[in-house]
Amino acid sequence: MIRKPRFKRTASDQDLQFTNRDREILQHVALHRFLSSRQILALVGGSTQHVLKRLQRLFHDGYLDRPRAQLRYFSEEKPQPIVYALGRAGSRMLEKPGRKRSRYDNRNIKQLYLQHTLLVADVMTAFVRACRASGRPRLLTEEQLAEASANRQTFRWSVTVRQGKDSRRVGVVPDRTFALESRATDERVVFFVEADRATMPLTRTALTQSSLLRKLLAYEATWREEVPKERFGATRLRVLLVTTSAERAQHLAEVCATLPHGRGIFLVTDATTLASATAEGAASDVFELPWLCAGGGTERLSGLWTTPLGQKRAA
Repeated sequence: MIRKPRFKRTASDQDLQFTNRDREILQHVALHRFLSSRQILALVGGSTQHVLKRLQRLFHDGYLDRPRAQLRYFSEEKPQPIVYALGRAGSRMLEKPGRKRSRYDNRNIKQLYLQHTLLVADVMTAFVRACRASGRPRLLTEEQLAEASANRQTFRWSVTVRQGKDSRRVGVVPDRTFALESRATDERVVFFVEADRATMPLTRTALTQSSLLRKLLAYEATWREEVPKERFGATRLRVLLVTTSAERAQHLAEVCATLPHGRGIFLVTDATTLASATAEGAASDVFELPWLCAGGGTERLSGLWTTPLGQKRAA
């Protein structure tokens, strides 16, 4: 059997018999922008060999792209799962009648952006999988939250940030927003995801310069100004910070502990710990992970509706 090239399409001799599983794959990739084969397997399940063969076929038939931005880490590090984006044919397949779907440029993306997006997708993959299990809350995606919102800029807003005597309006655009809703009470908690690739300074002396601390202060102000209640119908929120290493995660938790208010809304973990929640045969899911809290200690999200998470806890 001749092995097909990884990043160059070759024509197939047979017509593709499109399946519901194929559509599901395309929908997941469209939602997350980029997904690795490992993440796709975690989301759609089934036979690993079969899914990998379908991914190969969907790529060679133009439904999926394999961004060339992954070539560097694909060749320099140990073997990596291939990363996919929605291709031209896949975009047409998902178009709704009378509504042309916007298509991203998959050729000129940067490697850092690709890796950042995959880290965000790791978070969402973990929650999507976990919420399928019995007894877990409902997961509401950005698409579902946007449908219920009257605000055009649902996932971006501005808040007043204060540091000492300095005060400044700062824009907030989470890497991803989702909500969890209790199946018993319909109580909702909104989550803002921030993927930290360790490229941003932890602190800086002035609010005019970007830093992790300024970002945390902006989320603190988001909680203080009750943005989640206004936009998402949620009185409670959590900010999930996912970073590159356990050491960096500890540093992030320490910065969170310096905030004057709202320290309890922040939870921190690293990519390796998060990946353990979606690994094949994992004994527990993302709700059982020990997320780092500001100032020490850990918290498990399995206690969301059994432990108070209101303003008293966050203060």
